[in-house]
Amino acid sequence: MYASYHNHTPLCRHATGSPREYVEEAIRGGFSVLGFSDHTPYFYDGDYYPTGVKMRPEEMDTYVDTILALKKEYASDIRIHLGLEIEYYPKYFGRLMEFLSQYPFEYFLLGQHNLGNEIREDGTQDYSAFRKTNDERQLARYVDQCIEGLETGYFDCFAHPDVIHFIGDTALFEKHMRRLARRSKELDIPLEINLQGLIEGRHYPNMDFWPIAGEIGNEVIFGADAHKLGRICDRAAIRLAEEMAAKYHLNVIGDLENRIAGKSSNGLQNAAAESIS
Repeated sequence: MYASYHNHTPLCRHATGSPREYVEEAIRGGFSVLGFSDHTPYFYDGDYYPTGVKMRPEEMDTYVDTILALKKEYASDIRIHLGLEIEYYPKYFGRLMEFLSQYPFEYFLLGQHNLGNEIREDGTQDYSAFRKTNDERQLARYVDQCIEGLETGYFDCFAHPDVIHFIGDTALFEKHMRRLARRSKELDIPLEINLQGLIEGRHYPNMDFWPIAGEIGNEVIFGADAHKLGRICDRAAIRLAEEMAAKYHLNVIGDLENRIAGKSSNGLQNAAAESIS
């Protein structure tokens, strides 16, 4: 593993360590590629904005300028990419893509943490994928919304696809998650083994999901999901992921460089225009 694409910055309000420190950590660890994919801002209705989980729209210039400056400064030491981790919220997605099209983003990760449009009309938060559920309807909603997001054509990788905390019938889990893995395969979108979840013993990676990915033949990449220093080059987490990959016969790829090389800011602008037309 020499490339890391899932890394955050303090702008998301729940990460520590400066982008520069992450870059220097990656260089010391022998990485040749480092991507920043902090949590995107979103445009919501009214005064609603989640605290502690996302940067705000007015902070985007700071984020982009910081990463681009590091990209230039460290060009002879490591390849740095500008990306974002994004939820797919249908009501607000078009406006978000229109906003992002003015920046030179190189890749997007789908990281679906909430369903619906995150916030309901009554002001309450919609279902969080981190919340335990045995309700098949929530599982089906998660899979359907992720598939719809992947089908927009914007996403280059699917971060923690197994994040939904389903504790119901494993046969139901397999039925719906097989749909998700199969559609990801058809769309040629790699799935991420999330190293943060693995090293912290979270409910994901879910070991009921990855045999399905191995059987279907999904491309798989390791994602540090680094929110603090020491996580980009966490050798223990990488070893655990490698053991998972061997156990479930996963098709691990080393990087996303071919995908990133084929993307351009003009292409993003054109796709954004189509999505909101």
